[in-house]
Amino acid sequence: MFGPPGRAYVYLVYGMYDCLNIVTEPDGVPAALLVRAVEPIEGIVAMRIDRVVRSAARRRSLTGERAVAEALRIERLPSARLASGPGLVAAAFGLDTAWTGMDLCDPASALRLEPAPAGDAPPAIATTARIGIDYAGDPWTSRPWRIVARGNPSVSGPAATR
Repeated sequence: MFGPPGRAYVYLVYGMYDCLNIVTEPDGVPAALLVRAVEPIEGIVAMRIDRVVRSAARRRSLTGERAVAEALRIERLPSARLASGPGLVAAAFGLDTAWTGMDLCDPASALRLEPAPAGDAPPAIATTARIGIDYAGDPWTSRPWRIVARGNPSVSGPAATR
């Protein structure tokens, strides 16, 4: 997380969820943006497979019938919900901490940020209070630092209404 900007910072939460962050500040300054959700546009079959693989890898008790049931559950998920949470983003893309340091701005990177297709209208953006940080108290819990595409079915957490 200490830079340089535009790099991936992937960390493990609760010993079971990898979370993708994008480093945002100059080298040596610890700041990053947590990617809470991604709208699947391409590679949906691969995302489903990665979700199943990650689920089995993280939950060793997931064997036999339980593994089949989990695979079927993921198969039935609407595409928009495959990466609709910080841990699900990493799972859907097969990411773990080994991806830390990947240059997300390099067009040749296996993991990269890309502009929207030409002609696509930018989404309506909303900001809300951050979620999942109740332990931090105010002012951190009330600052509108959560940025979402308003009305997008892939947004994680409470629906954005602002």
